[in-house]
Amino acid sequence: MVRRTDSRRRMLDSAAELFQAQGYHATGLTQLVAAGGAPKGSLYFHFPGGKEQLAAEAVRLSSERVADVLTAVVTAAPDPASAIDAVVDALAASLTESGFRRGCPLATVALEAAAESEPIREACQDGYADWHTRLAEYFTRSGLAADRAASLATVVLASIEGALLFAKTRRDIAPLRDIAAHLHTTVEREFS
Repeated sequence: MVRRTDSRRRMLDSAAELFQAQGYHATGLTQLVAAGGAPKGSLYFHFPGGKEQLAAEAVRLSSERVADVLTAVVTAAPDPASAIDAVVDALAASLTESGFRRGCPLATVALEAAAESEPIREACQDGYADWHTRLAEYFTRSGLAADRAASLATVVLASIEGALLFAKTRRDIAPLRDIAAHLHTTVEREFS
C-alpha cells in the first residue's frame, strides 16, 4: 500500500526535476501527475494551490538539496579557494551528466515565473538567501570579517549563477571553468 506522504513526495521529487530541466511553463499538469506516478486527482489533493504550490514547494526542495551539497563540498575543502573550485566542479559535472538540461533549479523557475507568482518568487528568494548565508558563514569561519564575507558570497554566487546559465545555453562548461579560475584568484586574494 502506498502511503499518502509517499505519493506526495514522489510528486515533489519529479516536479523538482521537471521544473529544473524544462522550466515552469513548459511543464504541464498532466506531465507532473504522470511523472509522479499518481492518479489524476491527486495533484489538487496534495497541492490545493495547484501547479503554483507544487512549483514553490519543489523549488524549496531543490534549494535545500543544493544547499546541503554546497555545505558538504565547502566543508570538505582544505581552503576557501579550493572550496569554490569544488563547487564549480560539482555543478559542471551535474550539468554535463544531464546533457546540459539541468542548470540551477532556482534560476530556471525564477526567470520564468517569479514575476507572476509571489509564492514562487519567495521560494526562489529564500533559496538564494540560504545559499548566500551558507557561503558567507563559511567565509567568516575561514577568517573574513562578516561584511567582507557577505560581499564575497554575493560575488561568488552571482558569478557562478551567470556562468551556469551561460554554460547551459552554450552546451559547454568553458564559462564555468573561466569563472572558477577568476573566483579562485579572487578568493585567494581575500584570504591572504
